[in-house]
Amino acid sequence: MYLMFAFHGDRTLSGLPIHSALTAYYHSRQFQDRHIGGFDKCTSPLEAILCPDGNQSIYCQLLCGLLHRRIVDRVGASFASGLVRGIKYLEDHWEEMCSNIRSGQLSDWITHAPLRDAVIARYLQGSDPALADEIASECARKPWDGILRRLWPGARYIRTIVTGSMSQYIPILEVYGGGLPLFSPMYGSTECASGINLRPLDPPSHVSYALLPNIAYFEFLEVKRENDHEKVQGNDNLGVVKVVDLVDVKIGRCYELIVTTFAGLYRYRVGDLFTVSGFYNATPLFHFLGRRDVVLSIDYEKVCEEDLLSAIAEAEKFHIRPLGYMLCGSTAYADISTLPGHYILFWDLANACDSNATFDIDGAAMEKCCLAVEECFDEMYRKIRHRGSIGPLEIRVLGHGAFNALMDFFVSRGTSASQYKTPTAIRSKEAMMVLEERVVGRFFSQATPSCRSAEFERR
Repeated sequence: MYLMFAFHGDRTLSGLPIHSALTAYYHSRQFQDRHIGGFDKCTSPLEAILCPDGNQSIYCQLLCGLLHRRIVDRVGASFASGLVRGIKYLEDHWEEMCSNIRSGQLSDWITHAPLRDAVIARYLQGSDPALADEIASECARKPWDGILRRLWPGARYIRTIVTGSMSQYIPILEVYGGGLPLFSPMYGSTECASGINLRPLDPPSHVSYALLPNIAYFEFLEVKRENDHEKVQGNDNLGVVKVVDLVDVKIGRCYELIVTTFAGLYRYRVGDLFTVSGFYNATPLFHFLGRRDVVLSIDYEKVCEEDLLSAIAEAEKFHIRPLGYMLCGSTAYADISTLPGHYILFWDLANACDSNATFDIDGAAMEKCCLAVEECFDEMYRKIRHRGSIGPLEIRVLGHGAFNALMDFFVSRGTSASQYKTPTAIRSKEAMMVLEERVVGRFFSQATPSCRSAEFERR
């Protein structure tokens, strides 16, 4: 059971079609031909994948997955955010789906004709009260820990990308998976599909990819991490940088990927950062760190994506999960509308026992979270914070559905829904206001983070 979504593309002024990579693939013969793409192994009907209405698409894909629960041996989605969104959707609509299965009748609001005809003809072929009762008994049990394993008992693993910005979803997927291994199959980018995971059972945080030299010609721009921001190695004044080939990378060093592709990109800087983690035989393995340009910065400090995600994970582990909450989504914003500016973390929190249940937010715990995140940032941030050039970090807790609204906002402005990933940080004031309208709680650091230079000055 693999959640997949394709959406209508556009055309250039000269009439050339424009699609996201996944949408183009889902429309291709390579995907739809049963003997080539293996599409016949998916529970989702093609009509659901290609349905232009995202709500009808996800409902029917989940419904068909439940109808085939006894034969499903793996579950997943392209990106971890999409799978989490699917689980949340199931939590809100499982009763209606069980009603459909029990009666053998599809909900009237599924109006897309090809989709409706396909589900009725090939999937919902009669009433099945016993199956409906099985599903209802599992979904009614709270908390939803292990729900993927309980609904699809034959599932052996979860297949979805959990590296880079997707790593924030690892804890919640581990809860929903109930011990199912998380398999992050490949590294891909808009420019080309590049690498595969040759060690699928490695822990998600240790996943590395082998880049395939027949896909594109790969070069690597060596990058040095200084004060948690990246500096290209070489003489910037002369325009000379240090670029190495695939066979010349060194373990432990950080690189930015450069590709030359069959499609016509020549020495194109992808913007993704990697460290070399080891070798598979003679093939280098790369651990994906994140995007080079995804940073928060207000003054001289720079917080990279890797350190932001690490700080959030640390705060969640020690201050959120012990209280019975779970973090379902996060993004950040550098707010300079007031002086001094400060960082804002938008968090979607849920009760770990019942994600739909209301709960009182522990203000003291959230304030400790704010400080815990700041303590994880580098010395430059903490030094500027002590001097008052940056204000206390703020966490804004969001109401239900806030991140779905954020996705709708970006999709309405041209982002492909099938390839949408919740951004680690947002820069658009309009996007920030989408979340701001759904804030239910605001909390600030009540102390300043420790700073070695400040301690030295006091002495």
